[in-house]
Amino acid sequence: MRQMPHARPPSAARGPMFPSEYVDTLHADKLHEECGVIAVYRASGNAAALAHRGLFALQHRGQEAAGLASIDDQGELHSLRSPGLVAALPLDAVSALPGCMAIGHVRYSTVTVDHAENIQPFLATTPLGRLAIAHNGNFKNADSLSADLRQDGALLSTTMDTELFVHLLTRSRKTDLHAALRIACDGVIGAYSLTLLCGQRLLALRDAHGIRPLVIGRLPEPESGWVVASETCALRAIGASLVREVAPGELVELGPTGLSSTQLLPASVQPAPCVFELIYFARPDSEIFGQSPHEARVRMGMELAEQDRDLPRPDVVVPVPDSGVSAAVGYARGSGVPFEMAILRSHYVGRTFILPSQDARTQMLRMKLSVIAAAVAGKRVLLVDDSLVRGNTARQIVAMVREAGAKEIWLRLASPPIVMPCFLGIDTPTQSELLLNRAFAGERLAKTLPAERASSAEAIEWVRRFVGADHLRYLSQDGLRRATFDRPFCMGCMDGRYPV
Repeated sequence: MRQMPHARPPSAARGPMFPSEYVDTLHADKLHEECGVIAVYRASGNAAALAHRGLFALQHRGQEAAGLASIDDQGELHSLRSPGLVAALPLDAVSALPGCMAIGHVRYSTVTVDHAENIQPFLATTPLGRLAIAHNGNFKNADSLSADLRQDGALLSTTMDTELFVHLLTRSRKTDLHAALRIACDGVIGAYSLTLLCGQRLLALRDAHGIRPLVIGRLPEPESGWVVASETCALRAIGASLVREVAPGELVELGPTGLSSTQLLPASVQPAPCVFELIYFARPDSEIFGQSPHEARVRMGMELAEQDRDLPRPDVVVPVPDSGVSAAVGYARGSGVPFEMAILRSHYVGRTFILPSQDARTQMLRMKLSVIAAAVAGKRVLLVDDSLVRGNTARQIVAMVREAGAKEIWLRLASPPIVMPCFLGIDTPTQSELLLNRAFAGERLAKTLPAERASSAEAIEWVRRFVGADHLRYLSQDGLRRATFDRPFCMGCMDGRYPV
């Protein structure tokens, strides 16, 4: 779920500061997933308490805001939303949310300033009944939809593309919820895994390409209930067992009669789940698209080691915490080079205000990370991370390892170069901000195809110099495909080919 750029307020006009004004210094230089969703049907009631527990497991998918909505036996909606982490939702207020059906949402915003009205679940009164919706993904045509709706006199109360979906739903003039959903889906282009409460019904829907993950779980006996969530780690957090994925284009309904399924949209002939879920977004202990992210990342590291067969062996393999750990394990396993956790991350330095200067950001990174000098001094150190986006954090980490006495620093990235923005649910910098693209100045960037940029030895050498490493290699696209069992994935940010 993205926030539409047309509504960005000027900095001088900012209202109260919400937690998207905060930044995790270590991960500010990463791609970011935008949301996590969960839906719970629990026959014994208090479904919101279970959904709340599940949101803690999905916290990595969004740290800007969290929210819950439930529906009582009379069909009334109740909600609880707060900026910040899931822990900001008061436990007594969570326990007070009535009903056996609930949905939840954690949010990552794509803009610097966030506002309370943009916290999901989004609530509305519609001809179909009171509705609450939580959405993970992006509508590529959100700006044109917004303009068309405003031209037709629609009043938009938020700057979320999620609200646009609700407008399409209500303007369908259908009294049947399935028919209204089908028409709304026909009006949007992009990615969506969403959960919704409407009337006294609880549903979940995944787009026809299956771009964002969504899984179904079942609560154990004697508890009678069902769960839909972005990742399997949320199922385990509330004691549910994995049943299966929601299929591309599938609409599932959870309720007293169990789980029902409707193929609401024709599934794409070529499903295209986002490969970055396996590279970075998904929690290592989840199962995504039928694979373990941890094991996939280990294979990516082993592919990197295979690419380095033509080089002398480094002395030690060191992951950049925490995103490079699994791939570094794979590199060490594939190369026989010793593995060292030589970079330590402090978990006691909290999230910080956006800092006004590069010096201040560098100081904060040094508070978060420290290097064990005895593990790297005088050695050829091979650093492993998942990806490079803007490269500023990698540059600082390389400098810290060099200051600790490393003889040489080789940097390995467990993904191919990122050369294109994502339009389907990832917060990606513009083309010109992406690090490798900065090697192509002016008009040359527009005239160079993504594949040419990604394979350019000149550009990779420019990146190496920028981050300060002695040697740099990315995982090849073929290596990534082998590591993910040659299954079809969206790799649009790497090759410019998008499924929509």
